[in-house]
Amino acid sequence: MPKSGIEALEKLREGNRRFVDHVISLEALLSHARRAEHAKAQEPFAVILGCSDSRAPAEFIFDQGLGDLFVIRVAGNIAAPSQIGSIEFAVERFGVRLVVVLGHSNCGAVQATLETIDCPGDVSPALHAIVDRIMPSLTDTPMLAKGDCPERTQYAVRANVRHTMQRLTQDSEFIHRMQQDKGLLVVGADYSLDTGKVDFFEIAPTQ
Repeated sequence: MPKSGIEALEKLREGNRRFVDHVISLEALLSHARRAEHAKAQEPFAVILGCSDSRAPAEFIFDQGLGDLFVIRVAGNIAAPSQIGSIEFAVERFGVRLVVVLGHSNCGAVQATLETIDCPGDVSPALHAIVDRIMPSLTDTPMLAKGDCPERTQYAVRANVRHTMQRLTQDSEFIHRMQQDKGLLVVGADYSLDTGKVDFFEIAPTQ
């Protein structure tokens, strides 16, 4: 079990390399046969705040087994109070030292937000709860406020990941304190649906 955020991050990198190469580790396979053992307790080594997209299951992407990851999935990988509270729970209860905010290519929630920017219209109140949390990361970036950039959606995905990271470290005093005192890493990542590769492109500063 990784003891630090850096070790945990490397374990995720290794798992993703296996996934890209179409390899499944024996450890991940055997974890399914140890359901009774996992039922007694869990010891996840990383928290993944990812999107609900059916094509982006974190356990598969990182080739991990039962009990390895504490996964929070919500459309657009946003940081609403319930997601922040879930992360705080995992960090405090299980001693997790790595939080990954995982965006992905062709994210529908991000695309819906860009469409709302381009053509404001009727959006259901529940969907507004998601779009309104993604919107600030896109409207604050000039190139995303216009619809003429070919790479607009993918650029927006990363802008949204960075925004979520910022919300975690600024809105949660607990997470900020764990960064400073316990070496908690908050990392931004981008998953390619086409290649299966995860790019860990940013680490939140601890100060």
